[in-house]
Amino acid sequence: MASMEKTKPLYARSLLVPSVQGLAKDPNFTIPSRYIRTDQDQPLLSDNDHALCFPHQIPVIDFQKLLADESNGSDSELEKFHLACKDWGFFQLVNHGVSSSFLEKAKTEFQNIFKLPFEEKKKLWQTPEELEGFGQIFVVSEEQKLDWSDLFMLTTLPIHARKPLLFTKLSSTSRETLETYSMELQGLELSIMSQIEKALKLKDKEEKVIGLNPHSNVGGLTILLQVNGIEGLQVKKTGEWVTVKPLPNAFIVNIGDVLEMVTNCEYRSIEHRAIINSQKERVSFATFNNPRFGVEISPARSLITKQSPAKYKTMGFEKFLRGYFARELDSKSCVDSMKL
Repeated sequence: MASMEKTKPLYARSLLVPSVQGLAKDPNFTIPSRYIRTDQDQPLLSDNDHALCFPHQIPVIDFQKLLADESNGSDSELEKFHLACKDWGFFQLVNHGVSSSFLEKAKTEFQNIFKLPFEEKKKLWQTPEELEGFGQIFVVSEEQKLDWSDLFMLTTLPIHARKPLLFTKLSSTSRETLETYSMELQGLELSIMSQIEKALKLKDKEEKVIGLNPHSNVGGLTILLQVNGIEGLQVKKTGEWVTVKPLPNAFIVNIGDVLEMVTNCEYRSIEHRAIINSQKERVSFATFNNPRFGVEISPARSLITKQSPAKYKTMGFEKFLRGYFARELDSKSCVDSMKL
C-alpha cells in the first residue's frame, strides 16, 4: 500500500494492534473475538446463480484504445470508460503501458516485504504517533472489530514526505522497485484523470487544476495491483457483492470519495471489501495519491445545473482527510457526511 501525497505526509493515527501473521504462528491459536464479525452479511461470490445477474464482471478498459479514441459514439472506448466510472465506480485497466516484466518483478518485491521474518517486520511496525508501517488503519477504539489482515503503509512521493527511518530499512532492491513503480503509477494516474476530464467535458481551467493532482480511496482514484492472483476483492453492485476476477497484470481502478464530490455524484465511489480465503493468503498493492492539503474540495462548477444542484459541501482536503481517519471505517459514512 503506497501513498503519494503532494505537500506533506498524512498526520493521522491508528491504535496499535497485534500482527495477524504473529497470531497465526501460534500452533494453538484460535481467532480472537475482535476479528469475528457477526454484524455483516456473509460473503457471496458472483459465480453460479449470481453470475446470471452480473455476467460481465466489472468493466474492462483498454487504455491504449482509450488514448487513441477520438469518436463520441455509444460504442467508443471513451463512452465505455465513462459508463464504467458512472455505473460501477470500478474497472480493470489493460494495455496500460506498464511493462509486464516490470510488474512481475514488482510483485516479487512486494511479496518479499510481506514475507520478511516476523522479527524484521517488527522493526517496520507502526508507532503510536505514525500511521505508516505494518499494522492497520481506522482503529479508533480498543473495542472495535479488526480486519484479519496486515497492512504496510508507506509514503513514496514526494521524496521529502517520506519517513526516512522506515524507507531506508527496506532492502535496496525493494526501494528501487518502489521508486520506479511509484513514478510509473503517478504518470498513469495523471493520464486517467485527463480522460476523466475529457469524458465529463470539463473545460474550465480551474476545474482542470482540481483535475485532481491525483488521489486515493478517500481521494480521487485508487489503482490496485493484485500481486498473487488470489480472488477476494468484492464490489457492491445493486445490493449484491460481486467478486472481482483479476486479469493478469491488469490494474483494478476505483473511483474515490473526493472524485465523487468533485463530479457532483456523476461518478460514484462504490462500497467494496476483501473476503478471506481460508486456504491461501491474498496479497495486493494499492496506490493512493492525495490532493494537496490546501485544495478546496467542491463540485465542479460546470457539473452544477438547475436540474443537478451542488450535492456536497465545500471543504479543505486536509480537514476532510483528518475526519476520514478519525472514524472507524464504515461504509461511505465520511463522504455521506459531506452531503448538503
